[in-house]
Amino acid sequence: MHLQNYIDVFLCFLGISMTVVLRKIFQCKKRIILLFCVIISIYGIYSSVPTSTHTKTRDKWIQGNEATMQNSSAQHRRKHRLHGKNNFIAESVQKAVKYYQAVNDFHVPPNVTRRNAQLSRGELVCELQARVPLRTIRAGDGPFSGHEWETVLPRESLAEKLGPLKTCAVVMSSGALRNSYLGVEIDAHDAVLRFNAAPTKGYSFDVGTKTTLRLVNSKLMMSAESRFLTDPLYSTGALIMWDPAPYSRDLYAWYKKPDFDFFQRYRDYRRLRPQQPFYILSPSFQWDLWDVIQENSPMDIQPNPPSSGMLGVAVMMNLCEQVSVYEFLLSHRRTPVCHYYQDYFDWHCTLGHYHP
Repeated sequence: MHLQNYIDVFLCFLGISMTVVLRKIFQCKKRIILLFCVIISIYGIYSSVPTSTHTKTRDKWIQGNEATMQNSSAQHRRKHRLHGKNNFIAESVQKAVKYYQAVNDFHVPPNVTRRNAQLSRGELVCELQARVPLRTIRAGDGPFSGHEWETVLPRESLAEKLGPLKTCAVVMSSGALRNSYLGVEIDAHDAVLRFNAAPTKGYSFDVGTKTTLRLVNSKLMMSAESRFLTDPLYSTGALIMWDPAPYSRDLYAWYKKPDFDFFQRYRDYRRLRPQQPFYILSPSFQWDLWDVIQENSPMDIQPNPPSSGMLGVAVMMNLCEQVSVYEFLLSHRRTPVCHYYQDYFDWHCTLGHYHP
């Protein structure tokens, strides 16, 4: 019997006892006292009913919800069935990899090496630190020269601006964060990185309130729906943006043909909020990271830049002693909900098809 059951039984007997005792003591206000005691007695009797009776409706809902989720998972497994030598990769993902390898928009060479020996976790961390240093565009880098860039690009590096950071949280936008109640834990970190348009208002119990950095992509910057220049969501903390660039890391080629032509939008934002740090990730950073992923992958990966989430983890590994990542990989809270702040359902958001 749970503690709550003992408390409920006690309330039941308390209500009945008070009915008898108070009537003897306060003969003058029998009706009022009797009404009061009856209410307590009814509550006590109701509360003393076993917990299973009270939660019958809730349990039915939970069972129905679990059945729905299990059915959804079964359908998902059938749709993305696993097979072949890469039987840990969904068939739909394997097809996507083959498609993007054939398209090869970013001109990745076909002879990228892959190791046979698997690195340990410690060795891989050391390799990431050595080969994927945080690089952002600085004034004077290739085409980012002249007065129009010298006046808007930050003079201090991101590490210099933020100072030494011990604990950092990388908070993904995954729907799995719904009802996670991780907000207090996330805010306890020295710095918190968020992505794109992920809000905190209205979701603080699950994702916290602190925003030290926000990593956005060029597609969001250029979207009219995002209201990038005017929405106060983007004005908190430091901003970092990235745009898919050619594998060659050629700044001039990228400047001439970006994935989204964000350059003027960036300069406009900097003039609107000159005090807010705003950095542009260098193409070398995204593709140096891609090289390490491919070299340590048991299969050929998509020849596309890493996702914002992967880039964000790599950014914080350069800035922080300890990095906690929230819902980047599947957890027990896995769900087809794409983002915790939207009611959009698609397993592709979880599995990933475009990014490696």
